[in-house]
Amino acid sequence: MSQQDRRTIASYPTYAEAERAVDYLSDQEFPVERTAIIGHDLQLVEQVVGRVGFGSAALSGAASGALPGALIGWLFGLLNWLNPVLSSLLLALYGLIFGAVIGALLGLLLYSMQRGRRDFASVSAMQPSRYEVVADAEVADQAAKLLNRLGSAAAGTTATEK
Repeated sequence: MSQQDRRTIASYPTYAEAERAVDYLSDQEFPVERTAIIGHDLQLVEQVVGRVGFGSAALSGAASGALPGALIGWLFGLLNWLNPVLSSLLLALYGLIFGAVIGALLGLLLYSMQRGRRDFASVSAMQPSRYEVVADAEVADQAAKLLNRLGSAAAGTTATEK
């Protein structure tokens, strides 16, 4: 399906409103498989979640090293044919401890190599500034009429041009 075969039937500032419009179309027995929600004007949003110091770098490294260590220890324990359950649990515990220690040391090393250039933690996400509900050209007029009944003029702006 190419972009030329689709028309914008409504535009909304939030995804929840666009989702509500498509849900309404579905409730009205409209063939929603002929619609799409498209985000426009993407921007990168980086939310700072806190400071990073030596303690948090070590804790983060320990947490990321503990699980692989436990998994490797558990797998080595399964190779013991005489008493696999006990040895796998014991080796998993040893692996967890060893992985946490190695992870903490690596976390500290990497943090100290940065020399304070980035001493904060953040989470990045792509976020559109608006969402358009588009439909196949053959059913776009029907979808626009249904959304007008919903009162989409209050929730967003409808587009009736081709």
